[in-house]
Amino acid sequence: MTDAAQRAAESAKEDETTIRDVLAGDVNAFARLERKYRRIVSFVIRKMVRDDDDVNDLVQDTFLKAFQALPSFQFEFPFSRWLYKIASNRCIDHLRRSRFAMVSLDTPLNSKDGGEFFMEPADKGETPDVALLAKERITLLRAALEKLPENYRLVISMRHDEELEYQEIATKLGQPLGTVKANLFRARKMLHKLLSKHGDHFAEYMDSTEDRG
Repeated sequence: MTDAAQRAAESAKEDETTIRDVLAGDVNAFARLERKYRRIVSFVIRKMVRDDDDVNDLVQDTFLKAFQALPSFQFEFPFSRWLYKIASNRCIDHLRRSRFAMVSLDTPLNSKDGGEFFMEPADKGETPDVALLAKERITLLRAALEKLPENYRLVISMRHDEELEYQEIATKLGQPLGTVKANLFRARKMLHKLLSKHGDHFAEYMDSTEDRG
């Protein structure tokens, strides 16, 4: 094994240990991953987004998304690649939204009934209980995922965490495309039923799950 390969293996092992610590309840351990990857995540994002404030927001969003999705992380994949994929997709979402944000907030828009209304920006400020909610989500989502059959957990992760296309999943698993779609449909339905018991904790997740069909 070359020196580079040895370092990569040691880094992956270090990440695995940290992730298992987080999943075992030590949520503060996630800070080690953030310190380790913050600079390279910033670099990845800055290649797509130029505004410094947007870059900082997207870096924070990337790590929050990774923290919330950590219970479904598959250890056979490198954490770094999984994290960079999240960062890339957050940038794509941001750029897509920006295309539709070129309307002045001071300009009234016409409604169908002839009236006028004004656009109001959403309040993005984090509330003090964000960290607590994230911790609760990890516990609840991990418990729900553990109740799924292994093949369902895998397709959920590949589709919603790695954000692979159906054909990519089918190719990686060596399964027919129809089988992948059927398993993903059943997995979503089962997970939706399990998470629906927890009120608004997963309302955003439910919406994104349905939209990605």
